[in-house]
Amino acid sequence: MRRIIKNAKIYTMSEAGILENADILIEDNKIIEVGEIDVGADEVFNATGKLVFPGFIDAHSHLGMFEDSIGFEGDDGNEDTDPVTPHMRAIDGINPCDRCFSEALSAGITTTATGPGSTNIIGGQFAVIKTYGKRIDNMIIKAPAAIKIAFGENPKRVYKEKQKSPTTRMATAATLRETLFKTIEYMNKKEKAAAKNEEGPDYNLKYESLIPVLKGEIPLKAHAHRADDIYTAIRIAKEFNLKLTLDHVTEGYLMLDELKKEKYPCIVGPNLTMRSKIELKNLSFENAGKLSKNGILVALMTDHPVIPIQYLILCAALSVKEGMEEYEALKAITINPAKILGIDNRVGSIEKGKDADIVIINGHPFDTFSNIERVLVDGEIAYDAER
Repeated sequence: MRRIIKNAKIYTMSEAGILENADILIEDNKIIEVGEIDVGADEVFNATGKLVFPGFIDAHSHLGMFEDSIGFEGDDGNEDTDPVTPHMRAIDGINPCDRCFSEALSAGITTTATGPGSTNIIGGQFAVIKTYGKRIDNMIIKAPAAIKIAFGENPKRVYKEKQKSPTTRMATAATLRETLFKTIEYMNKKEKAAAKNEEGPDYNLKYESLIPVLKGEIPLKAHAHRADDIYTAIRIAKEFNLKLTLDHVTEGYLMLDELKKEKYPCIVGPNLTMRSKIELKNLSFENAGKLSKNGILVALMTDHPVIPIQYLILCAALSVKEGMEEYEALKAITINPAKILGIDNRVGSIEKGKDADIVIINGHPFDTFSNIERVLVDGEIAYDAER
């Protein structure tokens, strides 16, 4: 099917910038052309006076893992019976029928990184998915996209109550190192056995799950709020020469010189929440703006359900209110998370060849009185305010 969006103000979030009175040609699930288009189509949407954006991206959530209005029966985000669970796969715990997927679409969020929570030192595999669909297998953009690890209060608290390690930050770091070293040993044994055409070590799903991290194919996704925990995450990533994203980074603005030097991507949030524990005492909406102004690649997150996913745009708007440049805030929910998650070849901007994930709004998204009128995912109408 061929669709055309006509006469819109298009925020491409690419080098093309903002286009006035421009068109988008969509065929099946892809963007075919952006600019002045004069061809026939099955459907033409007159977007005169409207603003058009690429689908918004939440760089860190637990969408579908902690289901809405259910409790334990729908709580599938933390396998907190073992502090080391890299083999847990988000796609096995996501329920795409959770009503929050519809709420995400109504807010223009077409993509999210979702996965395990932060009670374990190694929580498992994150996936990047579209928010539109009925079967998770058909919604995946990238899986695994990262391995979730956690520092700070959460693993300490959970396992202290179980009277087992870790109960200190030292044990958290030591256990992570030990697991990475054991994975390297496992990899070496496999390689030596293969070279000699001999039988390798017994299959170990935990170690197998960490091999893509050690090969640099996917990053560690590090839950770290406090400065000392952020430094520990960086220290371990450097020791093993690993890719790393810093998630939450609550005290990032207190360590700007160091983070500017280190150049790790920062996924900031959730900010629209209470200071519920000690490591959140320096929570501030100024954080994202100060990081981005220091040349750090910044994305925003809701950490859904900590902040309901439909408020991602509000978090961006409040970051602008507290000093973040407006266009940088838009990038932090579009092209920046796409780059950080390694999916910018498909989403994050309106460009020829990319997925037709499109949001049409009757005003600026940071104006709370603006309404999202239509959302397309892979060229299909996933949300229509008039329906």
